Amino acid sequence: MTDRLSGTAHRYTVTREEDTSAEAAGELSLSLPQVTPHGLASASMPRTLAAVSLLVDDYDRAIRFYTQALRFEVLEDTVLSPGKRWVRVAPAGGGTALLLARAATPEQQALVGGQGAGRVWLFLQTDDFDGELAHFRAHGVRLLEEPRREAYGRVVVFLDLHGNRWDLIEPIEAGP
Repeated sequence: MTDRLSGTAHRYTVTREEDTSAEAAGELSLSLPQVTPHGLASASMPRTLAAVSLLVDDYDRAIRFYTQALRFEVLEDTVLSPGKRWVRVAPAGGGTALLLARAATPEQQALVGGQGAGRVWLFLQTDDFDGELAHFRAHGVRLLEEPRREAYGRVVVFLDLHGNRWDLIEPIEAGP
């Protein structure tokens, strides 16, 4: 007796053959959902990067910086347990949120301000570079350089309150 599996990603046919006559061969057709290495795939489920975890030393100090200096909005601030909160902030108007995570262990505390290992690793995009820059300066945001023009647009590197490096970018408008 031989069992043979054949088909495509969506439809499989199992044929069991005991002899070679057409009458003796039985066929069973199965319709299976598309499966990826990580589980079921769904064409109707769009995927987005919802949040990036950012280690901070104090929730309230971080909220003040992001809402006042960078003009982010608090999306959620929920107490989970004594000393632990679920705090999400994001640029006004949308975009990926930052999950502000208070450093709770010595290892985490050592990484506050250094998650990018000295590199720019967060990128804030704007369509009003001059306005953002004036707001940053008025709120004491530390700029590491003078604004410059690159092939992709205007950019300046700045630090958040913990020393993480960011780019403020105004991209060049795409032509027609």
